[in-house]
Amino acid sequence: MAKILVALSGGVDSSVAALKLKEAGHSVSTAYIRTWLNEEMPLADCPAQQDIEDSRSVAKHLKLDYEIVNLVNQYREKVVQYLVEGYRKGLTPNPDIMCNREMKFGLFQDYALEQGFDAIATGHYVRKVINPDGTQDLLEGIDKNKDQSYFLALLSQKQLQKAEFPIGHLKKSDVRTIAQNNKLPNSEKKDSQGICFLGNMNINRFLEHYIEDSPGPIINHEDKILGEHKGLHRFTVGQRRGIGVPSNTDNEAYVVTRLDFQNNALYVAFDKEDSPYLYASESEIEAISYINKPIETTAQLLAKPRYRDPSQTITFTPKGHSCAHVQFATKQRALAEGQVIAFYENEKLLGGGFYSKIHPQIIQ
Repeated sequence: MAKILVALSGGVDSSVAALKLKEAGHSVSTAYIRTWLNEEMPLADCPAQQDIEDSRSVAKHLKLDYEIVNLVNQYREKVVQYLVEGYRKGLTPNPDIMCNREMKFGLFQDYALEQGFDAIATGHYVRKVINPDGTQDLLEGIDKNKDQSYFLALLSQKQLQKAEFPIGHLKKSDVRTIAQNNKLPNSEKKDSQGICFLGNMNINRFLEHYIEDSPGPIINHEDKILGEHKGLHRFTVGQRRGIGVPSNTDNEAYVVTRLDFQNNALYVAFDKEDSPYLYASESEIEAISYINKPIETTAQLLAKPRYRDPSQTITFTPKGHSCAHVQFATKQRALAEGQVIAFYENEKLLGGGFYSKIHPQIIQ
């Protein structure tokens, strides 16, 4: 049996993960990863304190050791800075993916191994399999509505080797039932939403503390000025809400199609398939990370262009070890530079990378 440190978030999923490992006979301890101090910049709905109380009560209920691992400074450096600089440059960052790679399966995993643990465990809905050659692969969770493999697309084989996912073979409804049957104190707690440390706080309210507004024109693709934006960092391609431009008389809503940083202009169009810059079939990918073996030749794969997007058929053409050209079989809406794309072979997660250049259909 293994000695495992469970990252106890305060939610029901990681709590049941700890329970299942204990029932399996492992030596289990728990830890809450502290990533934010609300005192340094108060957030309207910061969930940290409640999560600490909930995770501590679960550990006490299960009679497991509990500690708080303070990674606030490292989180600010590796996740918050990445988030802010991404928006500052007009990219669309994914802090949850970066948090997994750099924090949970990075610094927290390193801490656990230094303390003598064999592995860490989380409540992610994914499954791990061990191959005959000793390498390991990551599969989608059984519950396709809760599958979280996309968020682990940038993990390395080294990180995967020292990680466990005890609930990936369960459906969410089963996890909830297990929590209720075992009278876990957070069995009725709702799932968390939003960015990992912001809770339900609006991202623009957060960015106001880091990036100054820089107003500029809102323009349609006939070069007509429709209004004024507060700053391009407040927008991402495909955004519908909060643009500040009313719908037309046919109730067609505008959508963001392009961020023109050179002229500080926000381009919008009606949400149609022939809207310029809104759809694309090709993209360049950089900084690719492979879960197991790299893809070295052109291959037909599946991909999730974004979280919760259905799998898409792609032609993957490697351009060196960590770059590739991706051709989608069907046009994709609102791809944005900086987003993460995850690659699959059936249910097996192969890895992921960042959109470095989108080749949109430019229709004038």
